[in-house]
Amino acid sequence: MKIIISNSSKEPIYEQIMNQIKSSILAGELQEGTAIPSMRKLAQDLQISVITTKRAYEELEKEGFIYSIVGKGSFVAEQNLEVIREKKLKAIEDQMNSVITNGKEIGLSLDELQQLLKILYEE
Repeated sequence: MKIIISNSSKEPIYEQIMNQIKSSILAGELQEGTAIPSMRKLAQDLQISVITTKRAYEELEKEGFIYSIVGKGSFVAEQNLEVIREKKLKAIEDQMNSVITNGKEIGLSLDELQQLLKILYEE
C-alpha cells in the first residue's frame, strides 16, 4: 500500500491518509480481508505521528472501510457493491460541488461548464 503525503495540501494529513486508503479500497486495489499496515508502521513509514495514523484508522473504521482486531491488526472490511456505488456517487457529488463553486467564482456559465465536462468525459 502506497500513501503519499503532500505538505502543500490544505487537507489535514489524517484525511490524506483516509482518502488514499478509501480510494484503494473502492478501486479494488485492497481486497476484503487484506491486512493494512499497523498504525505504528504506517506512522514510521510516513515519518508522522502515531496519533495522526490512529485518527485516520478510527475514521476509516467508523465509515466501515476497515475493522480492527486487538492484537492482530486492521483489515479491509467487506464492501457491499451498492454501498460502494453510493460512496463513489457521494465523492463525485462533492467534487462536482467544488467544480461548480470554482466555476461560479470565475463567471463560468452552466453551458460552458457542461461543454467542459463533455470534452473531458469523452477523452
